[in-house]
Amino acid sequence: MKRMVIFCMFFFCSTMVLTAASPRTVKYRQIQQKIAQLETMVKDKDAELLHTPENPVEGCLYMAVTCFKKGIQKLQPASSQENAKFTKAIRIVSKFTYRDSGKQCESTCDSYEKKTPKEFLKSFANLMQ
Repeated sequence: MKRMVIFCMFFFCSTMVLTAASPRTVKYRQIQQKIAQLETMVKDKDAELLHTPENPVEGCLYMAVTCFKKGIQKLQPASSQENAKFTKAIRIVSKFTYRDSGKQCESTCDSYEKKTPKEFLKSFANLMQ
């Protein structure tokens, strides 16, 4: 009987470990959720246009993430009532890191087209996927 209980507990624990999402996946989901929140809270009219990387090549992903992190800091809330949530979302998204592949990227942030804050966030969400 003890063996059966131990076997069942071992089986249950091992299946839970196998089905649990990795910490990196959880972090990416959290960042994607915060980007979606920012899209609803961001000031889009009369806002500064931001350099928006779209479809970066493999060697330029680090530069694209860097450009998005710089642009995130320039976003402004649509209303002052959402300021606390907005600031928290910005802080979480800003913590996103991507390791440099070591390849030299020829494009800079200034070489990307400027777009509205909402388009900027949609492009960032696409990159995250």
